[in-house]
Amino acid sequence: MMPKAANRSSQEDTPRAAEARLEEFVAKFSPEHQRMIRAVRKRLKQRFKGANELVYDNYNFFVIGYSPTERPSDGIVSMACGSNGVGLCFIHGAKLPDPTGILTGSGKQTRFIHLDTPDLLGRADVEALIAEAIARAKAPLAQDGTGRLIIRSVSAKQRPRRARTSAG
Repeated sequence: MMPKAANRSSQEDTPRAAEARLEEFVAKFSPEHQRMIRAVRKRLKQRFKGANELVYDNYNFFVIGYSPTERPSDGIVSMACGSNGVGLCFIHGAKLPDPTGILTGSGKQTRFIHLDTPDLLGRADVEALIAEAIARAKAPLAQDGTGRLIIRSVSAKQRPRRARTSAG
């Protein structure tokens, strides 16, 4: 029997093993959402070159957070994926200037953008939010190099990753 949450230390995962596990998580989604997740991840990895990718396959969402350190509290943005699609979450989005009103959410800390297409990441207002989030980050983001892919936690029990169909 699998424990409620299977956590591994980052030292247990080789880069290849971590990528394989990440692919297992992505494979739970519909083909359309799989393509979206991969495309958004590719763009975020390019934008956050020195950041670590902190991966959580939790009850509600599959999340890849981008952090200059291995600490989740230093995270800048994350991609959150559920059966209804993919969103870009700004960890401290409630404090970001949002002149175009693109951010949604009403919590004390986090704001997000629902991504209909990966191209949304290239819009000037979204890029401005990302740049401001990086500028306000607690820890500086490395200007070069590559971060690590770190599987932080996996919940044994999860909500469905594919939308229910109306038939049946």
